[in-house]
Amino acid sequence: MLYALIFILAYLLGSIPSGLIVGKLFYGKDIREHGSGNLGATNTFRTLGMKAGIAVTLADILKGTLATCLPFLFGFDIHELHPLLVGIFAVIGHMFPIFAGFRGGKAVATSAGILLGFAPVLFLVVIGVFFISLKLSKYVSLSSIIAGISAFIYSLIFGDWPLIAVVSALAFFVIYRHRANIQRIRNKTEPKVHWI
Repeated sequence: MLYALIFILAYLLGSIPSGLIVGKLFYGKDIREHGSGNLGATNTFRTLGMKAGIAVTLADILKGTLATCLPFLFGFDIHELHPLLVGIFAVIGHMFPIFAGFRGGKAVATSAGILLGFAPVLFLVVIGVFFISLKLSKYVSLSSIIAGISAFIYSLIFGDWPLIAVVSALAFFVIYRHRANIQRIRNKTEPKVHWI
């Protein structure tokens, strides 16, 4: 029963629609009605600006980190309930949030939050790869995909089986959720960022 409670809590944490909350409370906007219609940080940046985008990014990262820490908060060790497994439920909640009609974000920041909670060095590697790619390409979507692939490669080299399995799933989520962006990049219609 306690296991189920932890998984549900992780899902509910992930379901907190940070972009929707920030948009409505501070800007009077539902970001689902603007830009890409996505609830994630990228659409928040485009729709509401830098401050809102940073706030939503940090909140979405924190969701993944807190979910990953739940087993420890409930007194489990890593052999009883693996924190990465719990973290995945936060990502599912972010992508399909019960508090926002199951229309969520693309799981990038929340996935990064899981890594921050469990493998901080990998988190730093992924952030570094993301910003290098963003500097070179100006595409947030492409940089997110490359960061996901880099996390997978890192886990293969340095990780154990739980890390490899979960990072593989996270990378798949990120790539799958960006399939429309991949098509727009091919068509040269994907928006670029100009602040980096």
